[in-house]
Amino acid sequence: MSGISSEAFVLGLSAIGAALAMFGVVGVAIGQGLAAAKSVESIARQPEAQGDIFRTMIVGMAISETTGIFCFIIAIVLLLANPLIRLL
Repeated sequence: MSGISSEAFVLGLSAIGAALAMFGVVGVAIGQGLAAAKSVESIARQPEAQGDIFRTMIVGMAISETTGIFCFIIAIVLLLANPLIRLL
């Protein structure tokens, strides 16, 4: 590491970490899409259970959305308010 400063190295690795954290958001989006598709499929097969299926889907999506929000917050913190720079 003769040509790179320690701050630049930490910032570069933080950017890579933020990009990896955003893969969690992609996973949440795929999971929510699958959950919505399966709930629509279930409602089409059993229309009288629409309220129960919809309520369960909303609760499941809300719980899984928290994972996406946490991943997004970690990525923002790593990019904008990097706590690792102060350790140098």
